[in-house]
Amino acid sequence: MLTLNAFTLFITSALQCLLCLTVWQHPYVNIFKHMRVEEWKKTSREGDVTTYMDKTLMCTVFRIRGSIPASNYILLPKTSTQSLGLTGRYLYLLFRPSPAKHFVVHMDIAAEEGQVIRVSFSNLFKEFKSTATWLQFPFLCGFFYWPGLVGPAPSTVRWTCLMMDLQYILSVYLNRRHSHLKTVKLCANMSVKNMFTSDLVAHCARPATGAGLASSLGTGPMPREMSFPVPKGGSWHDLYDYIRWVASPGWYSNGGENLIEKATCSPAERSPMREMSRSVNISKPVQDRVSLIQQITTPKLVRQYAAVVIVGHATSNTWPGWCCRLFFDTSAAFYHCQGGINVTSQCVVSVCCQVSALTFNGNSTVLASAQTGIQSVVRVWNYLKANCLAMFKTHAHSLSSLSFSYSGGVLCGVGKDGHSKTMVVVWNTLRVTKGGEVSVLAKAHTDVDIQTMKISFFDDTRMVSCGRDNVRLWRVRSGALRSCPVNLGEYHALDFTDVAFEEGHSADREPEDRTLFASSRSGHILEIDYGSVAIKNVRRLLPAQQPHSQRREKQTFGMGLGIAVNSISVSSAFCATGSEDGFLRLWPLDFSTVFLEAEHEGPVSLVSVSDDGLSVMAATTSGNLGYLDVSSRGYSTLMRSHTDGVLGFSVDGIRRRITTASCDRTVRVWDMDSMQQLYDFVSEDTPCSVAFHPSLQVFSCGSSSGLVRVFDIASAKLLAEHRQHRGEVVGLAFSPDGEFMYSAGSLGSLALYNSSQEDHHVLRVLGNVVARGTERAPDALTVSSDNRCLAFVGPSEYTVTIMAARSLDELLRVDVSILDVESTTLDSALKVCFSPASTGHLLVTTSANKILWISANTGRLLREVSKVHKHQCSSLAVSEDGRFLLTAGHNAVKVWDYNAIPSQMFIGHSQPIRQVNFTPDQMAVVSVGDAIFFWDFLAHPQETGTDRCSPPKAASVSPPKPGLLSKHSVCLSPSQSTATPELGEEGLSLKAVIGYNGNGRANMVWNPETGLFAYSCGCVVVVENLHTGSQRHWLGHTEEISCLAVTNDAQTVASAAGGSGGSRSLICIWNVQDGTCGNTISYHRGAVQALSFSRDDFFFLTVGDFTDPEVALWSTRTYQLLSRISVSGPLHDVAFCPSAASQLACVGSHGLYFCNTHTQGLDVELKVQRVCVPEEVGDVELTALCYNANSILFTGTNSGHVCAWDCNTQRCFMTWEADQGEIGVLLCRGNRLLTGSNTRRLRLWGVAAVQGMRGALVLLEQEMMLDGTVVSAAFDDVMDMGIVGTTAGTLWYINWVDNTSIRLISGHKSRVNDVVFSPDESHFATCGEDGSVRVWTAPNNELVVQFQVLNQSCGSACWSPVSPSKGGACVVGGYSDGTLRIFRLASSEMELKLHPHPVAVTAIQYSANGQVILSAGRDGLMAVSSPVTGLTVRLISDHKGAPITTIQCVKKQYKEFGLEGNEMWLAASADRRVSVWAADWMKDKCELLDWLTFPAPANPEESDSLPPSLAAFSPIDPGLVVYTGYGVERELSFYSLAKKRVIKKIALSHWAMCFSLSSKGRLIAVGSKERVLKLIKSSSGRFQDFLHHSDSLQTCRFSPSGKLLFTVAYNEILLWEVRGL
Repeated sequence: MLTLNAFTLFITSALQCLLCLTVWQHPYVNIFKHMRVEEWKKTSREGDVTTYMDKTLMCTVFRIRGSIPASNYILLPKTSTQSLGLTGRYLYLLFRPSPAKHFVVHMDIAAEEGQVIRVSFSNLFKEFKSTATWLQFPFLCGFFYWPGLVGPAPSTVRWTCLMMDLQYILSVYLNRRHSHLKTVKLCANMSVKNMFTSDLVAHCARPATGAGLASSLGTGPMPREMSFPVPKGGSWHDLYDYIRWVASPGWYSNGGENLIEKATCSPAERSPMREMSRSVNISKPVQDRVSLIQQITTPKLVRQYAAVVIVGHATSNTWPGWCCRLFFDTSAAFYHCQGGINVTSQCVVSVCCQVSALTFNGNSTVLASAQTGIQSVVRVWNYLKANCLAMFKTHAHSLSSLSFSYSGGVLCGVGKDGHSKTMVVVWNTLRVTKGGEVSVLAKAHTDVDIQTMKISFFDDTRMVSCGRDNVRLWRVRSGALRSCPVNLGEYHALDFTDVAFEEGHSADREPEDRTLFASSRSGHILEIDYGSVAIKNVRRLLPAQQPHSQRREKQTFGMGLGIAVNSISVSSAFCATGSEDGFLRLWPLDFSTVFLEAEHEGPVSLVSVSDDGLSVMAATTSGNLGYLDVSSRGYSTLMRSHTDGVLGFSVDGIRRRITTASCDRTVRVWDMDSMQQLYDFVSEDTPCSVAFHPSLQVFSCGSSSGLVRVFDIASAKLLAEHRQHRGEVVGLAFSPDGEFMYSAGSLGSLALYNSSQEDHHVLRVLGNVVARGTERAPDALTVSSDNRCLAFVGPSEYTVTIMAARSLDELLRVDVSILDVESTTLDSALKVCFSPASTGHLLVTTSANKILWISANTGRLLREVSKVHKHQCSSLAVSEDGRFLLTAGHNAVKVWDYNAIPSQMFIGHSQPIRQVNFTPDQMAVVSVGDAIFFWDFLAHPQETGTDRCSPPKAASVSPPKPGLLSKHSVCLSPSQSTATPELGEEGLSLKAVIGYNGNGRANMVWNPETGLFAYSCGCVVVVENLHTGSQRHWLGHTEEISCLAVTNDAQTVASAAGGSGGSRSLICIWNVQDGTCGNTISYHRGAVQALSFSRDDFFFLTVGDFTDPEVALWSTRTYQLLSRISVSGPLHDVAFCPSAASQLACVGSHGLYFCNTHTQGLDVELKVQRVCVPEEVGDVELTALCYNANSILFTGTNSGHVCAWDCNTQRCFMTWEADQGEIGVLLCRGNRLLTGSNTRRLRLWGVAAVQGMRGALVLLEQEMMLDGTVVSAAFDDVMDMGIVGTTAGTLWYINWVDNTSIRLISGHKSRVNDVVFSPDESHFATCGEDGSVRVWTAPNNELVVQFQVLNQSCGSACWSPVSPSKGGACVVGGYSDGTLRIFRLASSEMELKLHPHPVAVTAIQYSANGQVILSAGRDGLMAVSSPVTGLTVRLISDHKGAPITTIQCVKKQYKEFGLEGNEMWLAASADRRVSVWAADWMKDKCELLDWLTFPAPANPEESDSLPPSLAAFSPIDPGLVVYTGYGVERELSFYSLAKKRVIKKIALSHWAMCFSLSSKGRLIAVGSKERVLKLIKSSSGRFQDFLHHSDSLQTCRFSPSGKLLFTVAYNEILLWEVRGL
């Protein structure tokens, strides 16, 4: 007992000491005062260290004068063996370097992993250096910069407050976690006032009024004893420097380029929390200094991103309100608009789909968003930094509600699964802010309707939801999500719209004491006791009564029609409701009366009360967003918007206004600077086009009825109204001098007006001169900048007419249909645009997706650009200086260099763009469609061109010159787009597909008469010539193909593949002759199980899988759906009767279905009759079927039985056991029946006796054993020969006459881990998870030999570099048991087995001369083995603990690196470290040449999901190492061994899973998890993307000559011919 008490006392004391150890350090520690530096008892000094009175600071400071750091310093604490033990994250150093001198500062920082890291900075260091225990940073003093120089401090150096984020430095550069500051050593030539540590961010220019910092928000003023004095009326930043060495906003997304950041602290800061994301002004000298430090520490390329300020339209037809989720804090309002997410001070362009839901965590630091449609992706954002932290998808579609927990650790969402059933998912987001991944905590399906769902603020595991007829409480426990309903009693039929908890985010009471409020469309407000799950009170909100005095009364409770409440939000003092009648109302918590209300133009869809309860925000279905100030009772409108699509716009450059016309029948005028709506004009018809007068406050509007109206904005007066057009007004324009106005109608009319007069009277009207139709609206007219010419498309769609602008006399007519003499189709004109008059050009876009440059004087074609957009160009414009061209196509905007033609593409719109144009000052671009997008146009005035570059997130070495950027510089998501090459410009050409997809069923077709032979591999249909072995490839699918079918005339092939992300499956109809895809069908919700053509090829049948068991009948003439039937269970196979075109049959889990087609005129009906399986067969499923020529149907079962059916009587007259396993293939030719099963048996039966339809004996004629389950078969008419496919990835040629089987196509059944070429490229080898190493011949891709090791997987393989003197070439495989096996090709035998590793081998490579084999294991150990003796001659443990991902050897004389030898090799490990070695194996020399460590954010918990660390020597220059892996940025880094630094980086759009460098053309191939193969030219950064794989790429390998490229995705092997970029 005494021992226990003593132990308890010891533990208690230890905990108290530990608590005191850290608590006393808050809010900060004055280090000099704490250590009593002036007494020198706890600290030490050496050399010339004195104190003096500084006149600037007006206090005593310490001065270190000596120039030798080792003998002139101040050390805290006294010895290096002691420790300061300071846990503060930030270290503040107040010092001044001595002019024209060098100084050094050393800090020893203890990491949680137990290591001590030395961090040093000095103006003596020339460049950044790092080792595992030491980081050296160069320091620049003042404005003392020229390239390559980091030198002594200038004479003008000032007192500096240096703030260092110790946690950030260790995390990014060494992947370590900061524990505490151990020692600080201040060396040589500096003056020091003080140092302090803190966990708070101190504001330099705002000293505290008392001791300490304000710590409530993590920021505060500078402690007074630490602050620098500022004279009255003076500016802090005019006297001192403040350098923040911290994780700047967005450092997770920009690669940490802002490592040392100069900051200013304005006295008028709005909020401490917003300080990090606020722009600051700094002096030019400090800007240059910070810029140079950034270059030295992390060389980073400046890239251009696209973002916008968006004014959107409402989507009330889809969601209850134009902004489906609304959040409000004291500094900003957050809402969403179409493809973007808006905040009142910034914008994030996230996706090209509409955003359906938003939610904040409790302190508004993390935001989650969801998008509509079938791609229901959820994104989690850092709100302050405006960058995406995570992106994931769980629901199939219709994600309509999101809710964050108060802590931000749990996220809940409601949507639909693949079966359109409501699914609730709860995610773990606890580590997302630290770079971790999001995982699913629990999910559940429910049949109840859910309108909204929220997580309780007091418990992250508890949720509440409401909807039609229900209110439910949810809880996550033990990985399961369960719910219980609230007993609503007589209120069970109400339609509930929203829920809210009492007391906001206060957690001072138990959960059982909480009251839950639920609102409904009937006006009922239910108060529910959360603990007892019972209704406490029910109130009903009724409209005000109108007494005789017409005085409006406050709302009361009683009987009658209630107020439909759409949203409810509760604070500690009141409740806010938003209702269908357009009112925002504030009620006391007892709902006794309304004490404040605000009326809106439309129904209030959402309300939100701020945390302090002083403001209430409201959003309406009419597109308005505003807030009510409770204390002042004033209402402010933050945002207005169109409620439907925007059709056109025009800009007033003088007053910086823009007017827009919308389908919502309004014309609105906006201020371009504030983005606020100024005027709103409502029309009875739809306005189609608008145009501003070039100098007056006047604009004109053309409508769908043909009216043209002219408005004066200042007086809001209608100046003129003209009806000169019978159809829609498709074009409206003023002349640049403002004297004339023009309008064009959709029926061909053109009108000229005198706009110099107020009535804008008509001068001339012409008919049938403009091409008819509305597709050229809203900018069908264009006027030249010199006021001379007017151009338009007309009188036909094939001609462009140029007229005199003042008289409408025709000057020139150009027929664009004859300009391309080689085209077989007529080309029509779409849009026209004049370039500046000095060029004399008229630009025309055509239906062939071209831009034509035509001389406006002669009509001669000057030049053209093809393939402008993937879709037709909807609008174009030229900048006033004639240097840039804008085009819009579908939902993308492109910026072109007018003369050099290359373009950049920018996305953000979620719907097609209607119009795009420059603002008159050429500083911005406006595009409209689903919303109004304002883009900042970043093109430097003196620039004259642009390099050939890719889109903004493209991999580019030099930044593109022109671009679009918002003022807030928020980058686009890189994973949303790919740059697929244009036809004929591909850098890669698919040469061969190796393997066959054994996962499919009936995915091989063969016609012996025509020789057609086709099969699928991945998402490619391979058509192979059996005589020559040549291949054609049909590319149209993006997912794995499941089945094929061919018509009886062998002229058409159908292929089917499942959809991705919940989308419908895709069926392609191919023309065999030219390989073109003539039609596509997207119908079945799941995968397609079977395809079949009728005997006469008039009908086509498709069958869905178990998720959609439906049979669909199509016409082969039009491929229109004729009829469909659904069945209750899964279907497995289908076939048409060969003797009766109207008969077909299906088999499935519930039996046999006989179907008949009945045709009445154009209508076709399918009638079905289900027949059960005979009882004697047992409880089985029918899995396959086939007809013979005499109306006998054979079916196979999963138990191995075959049943014979009489189709006329629909009865089974015979059964027999044909196999012991499931029969998957049945094929009948004459009197012979073929069965194939999962027992690998292929059997041929004689069924002549069955023709009498009586029980008889069948004869087993022949049998073969294959290498896998039979999944497909095709035979000739007499069943003598055919082709059979198995799950082993093999296609066999079967000859029953000779009883022989020959492999036609071979492939891996399981994952392929590696593919390597032989040095002479005559062979290549593959290895896989099945333990096989296969050697193939390169010209014809035939399997030569296969080496099989049972019960092991082969992770890597390599070829011997040179053929030994005897025996020929060898292949080495590394296996999962740690062994290496050397196989000799000449003997086809294993020559030697080595066992250098106790764990799986992850990488293997012969040395450059073949003397040794280098191998590495999963434990990080590397072995050097002799291929002759099999002995391990050396073990290297430098990478121990981290799996090795890459080993490469090259021949290289490396005397320039200070070592002698003839070979270099490198190894890369999963911890982002690369070691480079110099070796001379003949002399048994192997020395470490360089050690590279690449920074990255802290690893998430699921480290297995991180991309691998990959490295390789450049084939052009082996002194250059190329690296990619998990890091701050997705990029390729080029490290120079000679210069000891990264000299270049190329950005990537996806994390690299594999890469390979070519010896030809400076090409790099990169494969990603997103199935994208990227081909990059390293010299220019130009790239192309190829999407031909159906799975993640894991291997890519160039041939030694660089002419061929292998890519592997799971078991798909594609061979490419390299053309180059």
